[in-house]
Amino acid sequence: MSVGLLGLLDDVTALAKVAAASIDDVAGQAAKAGLKAAGAVIDDTAVTPNYVTGFSADRELPIVWRIAVGSIRNKLLILLPAALALSFFAPWLITPLLMIGGAYLCYEGAEKVFEAIFPHEAHAHEAEALPQPADPGKLEEERVAGAIQTDFILSAEIMTIALAALPDLPFWEQALVLVIVAFGITAAVYGAVALIVKADDFGLALASKGRTGVGRATGRGILIAMPWVMQTLSIVGTAAMIWVGGGIVIHGLAGFGFDQIEHLIEAIAHGAEEMLPALGGFIEGLATILADLVLGLALGLVLIPVAGKLIGPAWKAIRGLFPRKAEA
Repeated sequence: MSVGLLGLLDDVTALAKVAAASIDDVAGQAAKAGLKAAGAVIDDTAVTPNYVTGFSADRELPIVWRIAVGSIRNKLLILLPAALALSFFAPWLITPLLMIGGAYLCYEGAEKVFEAIFPHEAHAHEAEALPQPADPGKLEEERVAGAIQTDFILSAEIMTIALAALPDLPFWEQALVLVIVAFGITAAVYGAVALIVKADDFGLALASKGRTGVGRATGRGILIAMPWVMQTLSIVGTAAMIWVGGGIVIHGLAGFGFDQIEHLIEAIAHGAEEMLPALGGFIEGLATILADLVLGLALGLVLIPVAGKLIGPAWKAIRGLFPRKAEA
């Protein structure tokens, strides 16, 4: 009896170890998949604060919350089932979709670079394309809807990148990892956004009502630093977007047999490492990132006129086939 009990306990212990290892593997895979999507995540964090600009302070956090709820809905109700169906029925489509998403990231990043170089043209285009309603309630609804639409595109890229990082996992583990990625990334992005949009209010309150000189000075420092923080975040987000998009497209081309660009980048990276052996793998990785960044920017700049002259008019024509009902 005791031998049987010990054997049962051994079996239970072994099952527990297997379960623990599986949980650890899922957590590790979720972290890995989340890191793969870093470029889109940074861009999501950099873009979202713009949607609360111009609203009163008491509406900022409710707007961020509404966008976050819409983001979770995008990921769990639409993108997660689509990603799992894709993995199960048509895994061969993952790479082409990733490449399309990567090209979109390059285009978005290159467009931001263009706007930074030619701001007057960009502002005139935005004023013409996106007229702002006078009613604050309607403006909030349109801003939230626009943010959720933008989030859908970025979330689709995040979930596809995450899925591509999980090719060897069983179906249920893929589903669990994607759920963890969806909640984790949404919490990280919109938690950071909430802190960013309220940082200036906190700094103002601290600067005006702080009980000590150090506290008031800290508040003034926050107020001075926040514009620089936002600008830095925007630059980092744009660079990350172009880098990740360029890397996705280059790797996808290699998967289809067009590996000349990838081999060229590898040769450049190895050459950089040989020139600066003291920096080792760091300089090799940096050279790879810079090469992906340059090629991604070049691709994005090429896509700007394509989007403006072909894709944009085609999309408007399609939307024109389904006119909205006139408002009462």
